[in-house]
Order: sequence, then structure tokens, then C-alpha cells
Amino acid sequence: MSCYLITGGTGSFGKTVTEYLLSNKDVKEIRVFSRDEAKQDLMRTKYMNDSRIKFYIGDIRDYDSIYHALNDIDYVFHAAALKQVPSCEFFPMQAVATNVIGSDNVLKAAIAQGVKKVVCLSTDKAVMPVNAMGMTKAVMEKIAQSYARQNPGTQISCVRYGNVMYSRGSVIPRFIEQIKNNQPLTLTNPDMTRFLMALSESVQLVQYAFEHAKQGDIFVKKAPACTVEDLAIALKELFASDVEVNVIGTRHGEKLYETLASAEELVRSEDLGGFIRVSMDSRDLNYEKYVSDGNSNNAIQEDYHSHNTQRLNVEQVKKLLLTLTEVREELHL
Repeated sequence: MSCYLITGGTGSFGKTVTEYLLSNKDVKEIRVFSRDEAKQDLMRTKYMNDSRIKFYIGDIRDYDSIYHALNDIDYVFHAAALKQVPSCEFFPMQAVATNVIGSDNVLKAAIAQGVKKVVCLSTDKAVMPVNAMGMTKAVMEKIAQSYARQNPGTQISCVRYGNVMYSRGSVIPRFIEQIKNNQPLTLTNPDMTRFLMALSESVQLVQYAFEHAKQGDIFVKKAPACTVEDLAIALKELFASDVEVNVIGTRHGEKLYETLASAEELVRSEDLGGFIRVSMDSRDLNYEKYVSDGNSNNAIQEDYHSHNTQRLNVEQVKKLLLTLTEVREELHL
């Protein structure tokens, strides 16, 4: 029987992984750790008849609160983060405080409490980042690998994924809301591509990391992508809407496409079918041996990004959207 803790446990991922864990009879306890007491109260009401779920008010920025919450915990899903690109652009030190310092607190406390495994949730925006959110997530990955090198007793790994469909604050619920209110759809750049993944697939990725990770690994789940324009067209057709589409221009910190693994990382990666394992850079601080010899295993290849992955057309996007419970509910199917 195992005990789990989910940081950011009241978020989209946290609620989904809680449902997943509740289906496992070997789960002794699930601790939902977050600073949002209103969302905790909603979850508490929903699961009031399941004594395995415990709620902890706290903030990963506060080391003591996460340290005490991790007592007797076996496994940690670290999902707490500031994720909105524009807000992180305007308040970058807030992103640093949560995504960098807060993550350091989680990992340091997990090691101190003897946690067996930690999986940290990262993002495609951490690869060659151009915005504060991606930069702080990239630093989080480096911190995780730093602790992984020095602390073999606690297995630490990361997972990266792109846009989670219908997650809080994402574009699909925003488009649907605009359609329902007969408002124009606001596109930043029609040619932008984004990876598409359901929340259930993000849980599969994290579970895969728990089962297969070596110390310091980063796991990527291969995913299809589409243009933002095709996503908008697909939703308009599903909802039989003729609202206009307004192109408003790129927001602060947005990329034309997102990258899940860089060419440099792919050199030390392993293709696992539906997943890519990016191994931790095992070199130490002695770089002298590379001055004259270099690294022969540095093959030239392309990044893995949303412009060169499987591209879905409008009909395929519609089919994928109809797999989402939230979209089907909006359509009264």
C-alpha cells in the first residue's frame, strides 16, 4: 500500500490523477496539496465518502509546509506551477518563486523525508525557451537533475508535454465560450501549431515515468499537432457556428511552434515507441577530455516540434475533440 502526494493537486492535472489513483486498490492515501482552499473544498465535497483522500493547505514556496506534508509519503507528482505565459511575462519573479524556488523546496523536502520517487511536470516551453514561464520550467528541470545526480535514494525524473486539451485557461474552453456567446474567435496567429494531448494522456505519461524512469530522465510523449486556425474551424463546425475569426496578433512570449525535445537532447535519447526517454547528461565538471577529442556521438538531427510531428487536418481535429468529455457535454452528446 502506497501513499501519494500531488502538489498543485486542485488543478486540472491534479484532479485527473486523483481520479486515476482512486481506481487503484493499492493506494493507501492521496494527499492533495495546494494553496487554494476554495478548490480544495469542492474536491472535499466530491470525495467526502473516500477516506483515502487528505487535503493539505500549503504553498510550495514555503519549505516547512511541503516538508511536513511529505511525511510518510512514497510517491510525489509535482504539478504545482505558474503556467500562464502572459502572467509570467509580466511578473517573472513570481514565476521564479513558484517554478524555481518552489520546485527546489519540493525536491529538497522529498529527499529529506525519504520519498521513493518524484516526477516533476514540465512543458514543451522549457525547450529553447523564449518566455519566463518556459525559462523557469527549464531551470526546474536542471534543479531536478542536479538533485538526481547527488541523491540516489530518491528517484527523480521529469515529464514534458504540450498543450493539454480543455485544461484550465487553455484555448479550447475559451473558443467554446466565445462560440456560445456568439462572439468572434480571437486567434493570435493562425499558422501557430500546438501539440494536442488529453488530460488522461498526461496521467499516462507520468505513470510511465514512475514505472520506467532512471535517475534524472526526462520523458516526452509523442503527440500530434494542428494549427490554431484548424482548431478554430473544427470547433466552429462541431458547434455549427458562423462566428467570425479575429486575428489579434501574437501575445507576449508566444512561439510559432513548440518543441518537446531539442536535437542536442535527441542525441542521448531512446525511442520507446509512444514515448521518448531523454537521459540525463552524465558528464561531470571535468570538461578537459572534450577539448581535444570532442564528443563523437553528436549526430546532426532536427528538433522534435509541433511543426514536424504528425499534423492533423480539420476532420481529424474534430474527431479528437469529440473524445473529450467536456466537449461532448457542451454539445449535449
